[in-house]
Amino acid sequence: MADLSQEQVQKVLQGISIPPQPQIMVDLQMEQMMPDCDINAIAKLISQDIGLAGSVLKTVNSPLYGLGNNITSINQAVNLLGVNSVINLVNGLSIRGELSDDQIVAMGKFWDSSMEVAMAAAAIAKNIGFPCPDEAYTLGLFHNCGIPLLMMRFDNYPEVLKRAYADPERRIIDTENDELNTNHAVVGYYVAKSWNLPTYLCQAIHEHHSIRKIVDDESADPKKKTLLAVLKMAEHICGNYRTLGDQEVDNEWQIISESVLLYVGLSQYDFESLQQQISEMGLGHSGYYC
Repeated sequence: MADLSQEQVQKVLQGISIPPQPQIMVDLQMEQMMPDCDINAIAKLISQDIGLAGSVLKTVNSPLYGLGNNITSINQAVNLLGVNSVINLVNGLSIRGELSDDQIVAMGKFWDSSMEVAMAAAAIAKNIGFPCPDEAYTLGLFHNCGIPLLMMRFDNYPEVLKRAYADPERRIIDTENDELNTNHAVVGYYVAKSWNLPTYLCQAIHEHHSIRKIVDDESADPKKKTLLAVLKMAEHICGNYRTLGDQEVDNEWQIISESVLLYVGLSQYDFESLQQQISEMGLGHSGYYC
């Protein structure tokens, strides 16, 4: 199916508020651009927002960082995470401001799965020797950012998403296009652009349900291909097909797994060992494997 034109997308997006970068994000970027960027000033900005401060601490205290003692200092956490990771967290949280309390509760699994996929993607990237695990984390965190916006726009979106994940042959976005005239990948692309994410990450968000075509394209950017391959492995290990699609079988992974593993140079045995390593980090809950 051909991609939707920009005019079609803009028409469907009427009534959807693409969240702008929050003021704290602007302040963080301005501080980062200063010739004498002050990490303490960044920590002070973070500490002004309870939700953001809590998320920073949750991230730095996750199994991914493997610290012996839990960090409770925002200043220490920001120093450990670094400016770029902190800004990524701010972007991820900004969608939440667009949702009602009831919608936030309904989207609980989505928020949890986004963070888990991000952490798993970073771990996988390190495992296979990809030099930019932070970028794998970023893609994992943001790749489904179109989902909550479509949930705000279409009351039946959760049911559409389940039907999309249940289709054993077509791409998830094909079902969404048929029923909604748009899909979460293209909406996510526009969100990512509004956040000024790098172009290749915006494109990866747009293409994350078309990976078999991307992997087989010899002219495609190798970095983007690897990021997408890492993302799909992380999604499968973390059980997105269960969390978001309410399915017992990962239909998408069954279609793309051979191409993905071949591209990154992993055998099925290697991948199963990788699953076990991710599980030992506390990610990819038991029963999520297929």
